[in-house]
Amino acid sequence: MKTIEDLGDLAGQRVLVRSDLNVPIKDEVIGDDGRIRASLPTLVKLAKAGAKVIVTAHLGRPKGQPNPAYTLAPVAKRLGELLQPEGITVRFATDVTGDAAQTAVQDLDEGEVLLLENVRYDPREESKDEAERGALADELAALADVFVSDGFGVVHRKQASVYDVARKLPHAAGGLVLAEVDVLKKLTEDPARPYVVVLGGAKVSDKLAVIDNLLAKADKLLIGGGMVFTFLKAQGHEVGKSLLEEDQLDIVRGYLNEAGDKIVLPTDIVVAPEFKADSPATVVAADAIPADQLGLDIGPDSAKVFAAEVAAARTVFWNGPMGVFEMAAFAGGTKAVAQALTEVDGLSVVGGGDSAAAVRQLGFADDAFGHISTGGGASLEYLEGKELPGLAVLEED
Repeated sequence: MKTIEDLGDLAGQRVLVRSDLNVPIKDEVIGDDGRIRASLPTLVKLAKAGAKVIVTAHLGRPKGQPNPAYTLAPVAKRLGELLQPEGITVRFATDVTGDAAQTAVQDLDEGEVLLLENVRYDPREESKDEAERGALADELAALADVFVSDGFGVVHRKQASVYDVARKLPHAAGGLVLAEVDVLKKLTEDPARPYVVVLGGAKVSDKLAVIDNLLAKADKLLIGGGMVFTFLKAQGHEVGKSLLEEDQLDIVRGYLNEAGDKIVLPTDIVVAPEFKADSPATVVAADAIPADQLGLDIGPDSAKVFAAEVAAARTVFWNGPMGVFEMAAFAGGTKAVAQALTEVDGLSVVGGGDSAAAVRQLGFADDAFGHISTGGGASLEYLEGKELPGLAVLEED
């Protein structure tokens, strides 16, 4: 993949950047600006080179229609606050490629940044029809001279602003995309050992391909979160009212038979009668979950075992919380794993999505970890061994 340096002198050039600014927003307040901050180095680099920087990004799933709930206006404001110390002005266009965008591009000065409105307001962005996507890509390309792909969280999508526009302009990978790919290569090609993978989150079905691909590569696979109850049920244990995917039991039994002691399951579970923050929590053995209770976190003994495995590793990849970390009573397992990751003598990777949100909500600084990925789904698909369209297209001339 070409880098920004390969694009030559960018002074006065219009540079279209696909960033991932998909952050949680409620009542116009951004809950976690991690993805915005991760986009800054590339934007600053381009602006300081004298480029006219035009950013396209998405927020949520507005289903191809303008929707005030998904406007990028609050993101533009936050981006402006973060770039102000660099002396960089941020402007905002109220449409994707229409009159407002075209006028704003014409008025853009060297070293300034323009954020276009949510690209998913245009139904062509996510269209399965190549011609429809291509038409939007043509409009985006008309705004710029070159394209920089820096939204790693969307490179697994074959979308107009990710894939098609790269085929219409001279293109390069931004610093964030290059950093993500570098880390993922270290996880898949020749990881320092011991190599420990920690998987959590709600569903086994979301992680099947990752488990398939990593079982042969990792030394230990620690399983927590809602997905653990399908593993426990596959062992013949009662799981009460816990989250369970009955249709995955045979597949999970296959993993357990194949992997032996490589798969580490919790030995105790924090349970409660209801999915509520104030529901009374108790700790039970993992093979003795009461029928009227549901598991909401790994237990304290398991948290110690998981933490010890993580801290002793040289390479760790973690995707998915160990429990319902948003509720204090069920955050202990996730916090223990996060703390252990900060103590790894080697590469520790927090695999984006809910894991990244969890470590920040629990009070950990980003620089406490080797790498916090901005792309949960993209990271998982890379680790599954899939070709990611948004990366493959950057390798084309």
